[in-house]
Amino acid sequence: MNIKKIFWIILGCIGVGLGAVGTVVPMLPAFPFLMLATVSFAKSSERLHTWFINTKLYKDNLEDYVAGRGMTKATKIRIMVTVTLLMSFGFFMMLGKALYVPCMILGGVWLFHILYFALGVKTIPVPAAE
Repeated sequence: MNIKKIFWIILGCIGVGLGAVGTVVPMLPAFPFLMLATVSFAKSSERLHTWFINTKLYKDNLEDYVAGRGMTKATKIRIMVTVTLLMSFGFFMMLGKALYVPCMILGGVWLFHILYFALGVKTIPVPAAE
């Protein structure tokens, strides 16, 4: 196994770990870490990628989005609330130090994030229980 594959496997495992923690800790977003794991496992090993895309974590958070269908309203709201809480913490920490330009940049990133998930990502109905 070469160094490049090992790097991608380690990065994928970190992504899965942080994504799993992010599903239960409200201040840590799961979505970007799970996307990192998806990309990392796809680049490292077909077997790991297949395993990851069959986990409940992937199916609940990413499967519909990666397939191009969109996200459920609950998933979109969970992502937007989590990112808003995280960014507001950073915003108020910078504002307390009179860092106005970084606050404006962070506010712009937050606004783009909200607009993207509200308007750019298709909302799909909740799948019926099987």
